[in-house]
Amino acid sequence: QVKLVESGGGWVQPGGSLRLSCASPEHTFKDYATAWFRQAPGKEREFVAAIEWSGDSTVYAKSVTGRFTISRDNAKNTVYLQMNKLKTEDTADYYCAVTPLWISRRPTEYYFSGQGTQVTVSS
Repeated sequence: QVKLVESGGGWVQPGGSLRLSCASPEHTFKDYATAWFRQAPGKEREFVAAIEWSGDSTVYAKSVTGRFTISRDNAKNTVYLQMNKLKTEDTADYYCAVTPLWISRRPTEYYFSGQGTQVTVSS
């Protein structure tokens, strides 16, 4: 099983930026598609973005398109989520997840193992 560790969350004002990281310290996950999901208090887990193993294909939720960028560095076993122009509605716990399948928006097709990283956007 792939152990995932999310980091980079924090507090930021609306319009600000954060970069989240998802690392796999014990496994190589270059063969997996990787996605970011988020879950706000009282809401269901929501797809944010996904990237296939080579990094050539990406998919984004409509709510973050044009503001967020997912990328990966397989040499460092890390996937990133650059979040710009953050809005209060982006406040949530963010989780990364992997799948041996093709990239998907469905959380049921992914393996989650991290604790998540909290992002708070407020003034």
